[in-house]
Amino acid sequence: MDERLITSSMTREDEQIEYSLRPRFLKEYIGQRSVKEHMRIYIEAAKHRGEPLDHALFYGPPGLGKTTLAAIVANEMGGNLRVTSGPAISHAGDLAAILTNLAPGDVLFIDEIHRLNASVEEILYPAMEDYALDIIIGKGPGAHSIRLDLPPFTLVGATTRMGLLTSPLRDRFGIKEQLELYAPEDLREIIQRSAEILHIDIDPEGALEIAARSRGTPRVVNRLLKRVRDYAQVRGNGTIDLETARAGLDMLSIDELGLDAVDRRMLLTMIEKFGNRPVGLDTIAAATGEDATTIEDVYEPYLLQLGLIARTPRGRIVLPAGYAHLGYAPDGSEGSQQRLDI
Repeated sequence: MDERLITSSMTREDEQIEYSLRPRFLKEYIGQRSVKEHMRIYIEAAKHRGEPLDHALFYGPPGLGKTTLAAIVANEMGGNLRVTSGPAISHAGDLAAILTNLAPGDVLFIDEIHRLNASVEEILYPAMEDYALDIIIGKGPGAHSIRLDLPPFTLVGATTRMGLLTSPLRDRFGIKEQLELYAPEDLREIIQRSAEILHIDIDPEGALEIAARSRGTPRVVNRLLKRVRDYAQVRGNGTIDLETARAGLDMLSIDELGLDAVDRRMLLTMIEKFGNRPVGLDTIAAATGEDATTIEDVYEPYLLQLGLIARTPRGRIVLPAGYAHLGYAPDGSEGSQQRLDI
């Protein structure tokens, strides 16, 4: 299976298509009802006061729409969106250059904000609180600081790992919203909207089948839609119905719970190689050949959400639901079901 279907990395072509599918305003945004209602209130209040929106932090698993929400904030507030990421800002001067080029009302979006280094992060503190930039001129005993005023702007941060943000940075965000996995009904609505934009013929049953296997993630659902479209055009009549959707997803090794070959290999490794004794993350990564960070950020959250695995003080274990899904009895022996191939 092409692992890019479920990871957060995208090719340039994927990015262009993804951008065309993204909603531009809150009224077009599907799902995340609580977050959407909160943001509508905050945005309307800020516009009524004639002020920039308070700095906002969006957190949750990858692919749930954090970048999309940042763009919506900029569109709703009538400002420009400036996009960067924590790893891309390696020096304080890089961030200073970005901040001094902002216009009043602009939205600065920093993805993976938990990966900012300490010296860069310190530049953000006065910028967020006072719209000011402190610059050190010179070195040694003759060094002195000057303060540059910045235009009023909104910083929008996004992170998949809220716990890695330092307290001083986290506390400077006036708005904090957690994005959660989507229900299949919301994903079906996203599929139908995307299918209309991409001119794909799909019926409601086919859309729901893809939605149910998309890990609760809009980014995944759009990618699966495009791959099932390919299958329908080559092996079917071009229309995605229930039968075609199932066949296309089976070709991709996506099972009825949305697990792919890597998910199943993780579960089987924990059951067969370790007898479901508690296993550490690095051990799982070494045994499966996957990167530990990818397992923790991409695969594990969904398995935890489904109740297939659990974290314990000693390590990860497979829960009874995980045994049952793979056709194993709780003692690790193969049950009456046929074990899934990986």
